[in-house]
Amino acid sequence: MPKNKQILLDNRPQAEATAANFKLVVADTPALQDGQVLVRHHFLSLDPYMRGRMNDAKSYAAPQPLGQVMQGGTTGEVVESRSPKFKAGDKVVGMGGWQEYSVVAADQPGALRKVDTTHVPLSHYLGAVGMPGVTAWYGLVKIIQPKAGQTLVVSAATGAVGSAFGALAKARGCRTVGIAGGPEKCKYATAELGFDACVDYKKHQDAASLSKEVKAACPDGVDGYFENVGGMVMDAVMMRMNAFARMALCGMIAGYDGKPVPMSYPQLILTNRMTVEGFIVSEHMEVWPEALTELGTLVGTGKLRPRETIAQDIESAPEAFLGLLKGKNFGKQLVKLI
Repeated sequence: MPKNKQILLDNRPQAEATAANFKLVVADTPALQDGQVLVRHHFLSLDPYMRGRMNDAKSYAAPQPLGQVMQGGTTGEVVESRSPKFKAGDKVVGMGGWQEYSVVAADQPGALRKVDTTHVPLSHYLGAVGMPGVTAWYGLVKIIQPKAGQTLVVSAATGAVGSAFGALAKARGCRTVGIAGGPEKCKYATAELGFDACVDYKKHQDAASLSKEVKAACPDGVDGYFENVGGMVMDAVMMRMNAFARMALCGMIAGYDGKPVPMSYPQLILTNRMTVEGFIVSEHMEVWPEALTELGTLVGTGKLRPRETIAQDIESAPEAFLGLLKGKNFGKQLVKLI
């Protein structure tokens, strides 16, 4: 069995996460038992939610245990199998974590599933045709419930979730406006992802200024908002929400280092009779087949062209993750292991 490089959570951040919170080790891969498969990971997924799990604090998921492999999504190839459900060469997606190999019990529900790479690249199963894509689909379809002609806004528009949201919203006939950081990302949102407009939040120092540009991009107001960021960005969009607008609250990356993220205008929820719903996509597994079918079709037909930022080798994962938290990635952040 191969030697296995792994990255563990060694200690918890005191404020900002740093590379010193992680530890690289080399471990022996255990021999396979009946019903198990050995997966060689090709890609690791890096996602903002991982930062919250590094803290030992009450949240929607248990904290990442210290001294154990950082948890996260993976795609790869079965290299050995002692299960009739999988054979060597199968391309699979699972939650193998920050390591080069994983041993997986094939009968464990949801632990591993085969994927078809004929029309969808393997890496996209961690982004547009994976958890981030389904996150966008659920927030749009089940919470925002859009109607053709409405105006929808998404923050972090060029990330894995935001880019999928844009394609899904445009497919439903909505005016779709993104918020992203920097002119290059905004150009990508409109030229490649098909957004009708994209607002550069980095040009603004406060919510009032940003809100004026949101108003210009959304002259009829905002009917639905998919929130990934919080803070100033959320305040700016809140000021432009229409009566009976709906907000899908998915992320609060502005507060992932433990700082409070106050809401400046909570009275607008009442004034506009808004629906605001937070959600965790792993609690809605029943929608995944329908969502993945639509997302796979969008990617396969070229209507969704997701961009990726790829770091090379397991050693690069901590710094790539810290860069993700600061918005240095462009599209889905991955680590390539082969």
